[in-house]
Parts: sequence; C-alpha cells; structure tokens
Amino acid sequence: MAYDYDKLYGETQNALGEPNPVFAKFFDEFERRGARVLDVGCGQGRDALLIGRQGHMVVGVDISANGIRDFLAAAAKEHMVVEGIVADITTYTPEGKFDVILIDRTLHMLPKEQRLSVLNRLCDHVDENGWVLIADDASNIDGLKHIVSSHPLNWTIQTPRRGYLFAHRTSCPE
Repeated sequence: MAYDYDKLYGETQNALGEPNPVFAKFFDEFERRGARVLDVGCGQGRDALLIGRQGHMVVGVDISANGIRDFLAAAAKEHMVVEGIVADITTYTPEGKFDVILIDRTLHMLPKEQRLSVLNRLCDHVDENGWVLIADDASNIDGLKHIVSSHPLNWTIQTPRRGYLFAHRTSCPE
C-alpha cells in the first residue's frame, strides 16, 4: 500500500524538510535565468520554492491536494508566481516544453513499467538544451538511464552521485 502523503502534508508543515542539496547545487550553478521548470511530485514545494526564489518559472505537480495547497500558499507569501497542479503523474501530460524537469524521489513509488512510461513521456517535454534531473533509489537508475538513452531525442547522461541521474538534451545533429 502506498504511503498517504496527502495525510502527512495535511498534518505537518514542511514534512519532507529542506530542499535536496544536489538539486540546490545544480540551480546555484545553472546559468540560465527565468527558466521554465517542472517539479514532478513536488509535494509541499521544498525544491520548487527554492527554484522559484532564484527567479525561475515553476510548475509543480503532485497527487496530493494538501501538498499543492501548501506549495501555493508558501509561494504566495513570498510573492512568487508559480503554478500548482493536482494530478496523478501516471496519467499527467505536461503542457509545452520545459528547460528543466525535476523528479525528486518520486518515480520509485511507481511499479517499474509505470515508472519507465512516465519518464519516457516526460522526456518529450524537455526543450532543446534542457535537463531532466532525477533522484531515486540507486537500484532504479540503470533502468531510468536506459529510457533516456533510448529516447528519440539526443541526450547526454550524467550521474553526479549514487541515486542520481542528470540528462541533458543536446541539439539534434544537422
């Protein structure tokens, strides 16, 4: 049985703690300003809020209505313009392209086939020169890497540390 994050978020502010330091470092060094960023499984916005504070346009999606409520309320207190969407990521299709799609410890909660299908669908929504940033169970990284590597767009794969996969969409050869 899946963990009830909606209940957790309904009872606990900042339930998952501080932003992921590996993603925080990426955005500290990210040279693009005003990037369009999709945070998949954003919860209460621990990563999304950090990214929004740096001036990026953030769309957060999560199945938890309480998580999205808290994310939007925290962003409003800081006068950030963000979008929050309550949706099941197994059926969610993003609108448009993103400079960065971030998935912080969300895919491991899905059965393998759904996990791979979701990632494949999300890769279609990364703009040229964009990124997919994933933190997940280390045992899942090879399968996720395979999905990105076999995707029809061109990707350069990086694994900055165990349990992480960063994929950079490179331009198509002429």
